Amino acid sequence: MSEQIDQQRRTFLTVSAVGLAVVPFGLASLAHAEAAAPATGKSAAIGGHTSFKALKHIKAGVLDVAYAEDGPADGKPVLLLHGWPYDIHSFVDVAPILAAAGYRVIVPYLRGYGDTRFLSIDTKRNGQQAALAVDAIALLDALKIKQAIVAGFDWGARTADIMAALWPERCKALVSVSGYLIGSQPLNRAPLPPKAELQWWYQFYFATPRGEAGYAKYTHDFARLIWETASPKWRFDDTTFARSAAALDNPDHVAVSIHNYRWRLGLAEGEARYDELEQKLAALPGIGVPTITLEGDANGAPHPDPGAYAKRFTGKHEHRLVGGGVGHNLPQEAPRDFAQAIIDVDRF
Repeated sequence: MSEQIDQQRRTFLTVSAVGLAVVPFGLASLAHAEAAAPATGKSAAIGGHTSFKALKHIKAGVLDVAYAEDGPADGKPVLLLHGWPYDIHSFVDVAPILAAAGYRVIVPYLRGYGDTRFLSIDTKRNGQQAALAVDAIALLDALKIKQAIVAGFDWGARTADIMAALWPERCKALVSVSGYLIGSQPLNRAPLPPKAELQWWYQFYFATPRGEAGYAKYTHDFARLIWETASPKWRFDDTTFARSAAALDNPDHVAVSIHNYRWRLGLAEGEARYDELEQKLAALPGIGVPTITLEGDANGAPHPDPGAYAKRFTGKHEHRLVGGGVGHNLPQEAPRDFAQAIIDVDRF
């Protein structure tokens, strides 16, 4: 989740909240996109879609990546990155809005999710932050996409942030839920106050053999608990949950997830190939590409205060608070707002 125990999370414990409001401009373009979207009996912006138009595979880096695609092949590329423990269906209502607006939308399953597979049994089932970002760059390379708008939440937002920080020439613009999520192992070693540590209970659980066995045995139950606590006002149904939970049955999901959280705390080693990238990320590099950051007003997951990370965005930056009881899975809970942010940041 947006659970990086980094400098920003420590800062938000002491920095007072800043006054924020949703920015409503650009609604005409969204209305046009929705009007052009295929009729489903419900608006795409309020949960009318349950599947994607096309699912494809491509070899990229160390992976055979399974991904959804929508929109015209010659449209401006948008890469949408999901989080943990979610899947590509977080964008099932975002994609058709953007496709109708003329964008080429790419939505990959991350390593350890859905039908994405490692090409070799010898590849480490690594969940460290740099590895996921390299996966995303490899996907753009494989698809011959020179530059894309990148957007995501949770693990996906962190991955998008890293792409924008380290490979800005590949990112036309950025939309990041919960803002700046890049972290470092050295910073993560510092203890937090007890109430803040309590929010990370699952991270400490995963640090133990019992936690790894428990997540493997109760993967779906665990994911549902995270969904409910991270989005306490989102009334998703069993069908919606089951559709995404199926992606967690990937044979590498548990290994990648456990490694991700252990690596953050320095309890698991990464790979030497990523050492140089991690050194750069540990310095918390600025992000200069045009950016819109988003936050739901009912996000129950640990997340930094916007005032704590605003200075990390050195280019044009705007923050939007999305109201109405929106939780951690913002793209699925508020697809109109998420899609509008992408359309708007493209004009920055």
